[in-house]
Amino acid sequence: MPQIVALVLLLIILYFGDIVSTRTKAWIPSVFVCAVLFLVGYWTFFPSDIVARAGIPSVVAIMFMYLLIVNMGTLLPIKELLRQWKTILISLAGIVGIVTVAFLVGFLFFDFNTTIVAIPPLVGGIVSAIIMGNGATEAGLKDLAVFAIVIYVMQGFVGYPLTTIMLKREGRRVLKKYHEGTWNLDIDQTSKFNEQNATSSDENPMPSLFAKIPVQYNSSYFIFLRIAAVGLLAYSVSEVLKPIVTINPFVLCLLFGAIASSIGFLERHPLKKAGGFGLAVMGLMLFVFDTLSQATPDMLVRLILPLVVFILTAVVGMCIFSIIVGRLLKVSKEMAFSIALTALYGFPADYIITNEVINCLTKDPKEREVLTNHMLPSMLIGGFISVTIVSVVLAGIMVNMIVGPLTH
Repeated sequence: MPQIVALVLLLIILYFGDIVSTRTKAWIPSVFVCAVLFLVGYWTFFPSDIVARAGIPSVVAIMFMYLLIVNMGTLLPIKELLRQWKTILISLAGIVGIVTVAFLVGFLFFDFNTTIVAIPPLVGGIVSAIIMGNGATEAGLKDLAVFAIVIYVMQGFVGYPLTTIMLKREGRRVLKKYHEGTWNLDIDQTSKFNEQNATSSDENPMPSLFAKIPVQYNSSYFIFLRIAAVGLLAYSVSEVLKPIVTINPFVLCLLFGAIASSIGFLERHPLKKAGGFGLAVMGLMLFVFDTLSQATPDMLVRLILPLVVFILTAVVGMCIFSIIVGRLLKVSKEMAFSIALTALYGFPADYIITNEVINCLTKDPKEREVLTNHMLPSMLIGGFISVTIVSVVLAGIMVNMIVGPLTH
C-alpha cells in the first residue's frame, strides 16, 4: 500500500469519527467509531503496519508525546486550581475510589497485570492508555496492550449518560433555589477561568524570559526548540534518577511544562502557536489505534468480561468516595459525582456535556449564566486534575509494576 493511500484512508477514519461524534452530540464518541473502523480495516485489507506506512512509526509517535505532554503542562491553570480546591479534593477522592475498588475487585477476580494495566486508563485518557499499552507491549503482554486502549475507547459510554443525568438533576436543584431567591450568586468564576485559558498568544508574543528578544525571532522553530528542551530535561532527570527511583519521563514532562510556563520559558499552549498541535494530536491518535492491529476477534471476546467489570467498579468506587467527600465539603452529591465522572472522558467532552445540559434545561440568558457559573468551572477543573495530571502520574508509576511473563 503506497504511503499517501495509507494516510488518506486513516484520515478518512479520523474525520468520520468526528462527524459521528458531532452529529450525536458526543453520545457516540469519535474514538469508538474510529476503533471499530480500524478493527474492520485490520480484519479485512489493512496491512498491520498501516500507521507506520502512513508516516507515523513509533519513534515519531514518541516525539509527539514529548511535545504534547510538555504542552499539556503549560495549560494547567494554577490560579484557578487554587480557587477550586473543593473540586480538586472531590476529583482526587473519585480517583482514590477508582483505585481502591478496582484493586479489590481485580485481585479477587483477575490477575495482577490485568488490574495494573486497567487502572490508569480508567483515571484518565489517551496518554495514560498509551503509557500502559506500551508497557504491556514491552512486557510481551499483547492482550493487555489492546486492553488498555479498549478501556480508553469504551469508558465514555458509561461516563457520558451518567454525567448528563447528574448534571440535569443538579441544574434543576440550582434553578429551583434561584427561583425561590435562595441561590447564592458566586463571583463569575467562569469568566475568570475562560479569560485565563483564552489568553491569546498574540497578546504575549514572547515569554517573559525572552522579552528582550525581538518578536520576529520567535519562529515556530524557536518554539519547538524550547518545548523539546523541556522534554530533554525531563528525559535527562528521569535517567539520572533511575538508580534511585524510576520516574517515567512523561510525568516529568507534565511537571516541567507547568514550571516552564510559570517562569516564562514557554508560553501557554506553545504547540498551537507553533502550528503543530493538530498534527501532533493526529499522529498520537493514529498511534493509539495502531495497537488494535494486534487485536483478534478471540482476544476481544476474552477482554469483554474484564472490560465491563473494571468500568463498572470504577464508577461505583468514584461514586462512593466522591459523594462522601462532597458531603463533608457541603457539595451536592450530584455535583460531586459529576466532577468525579470527568475522569472517564476529560476535555473537551466535559465542556460539551455541561453546555448541552444547560441548553436543555433553560433558554433564559440569566438562568444559563447561573448554571454555567456554577457547573462549568468545576467540570473543567475536574477533568484537568484527573485526566491531565493524576492519570499521567499514576500511569508513570504503575507501568513499572507490570510483570513480564518470563519473570512472573
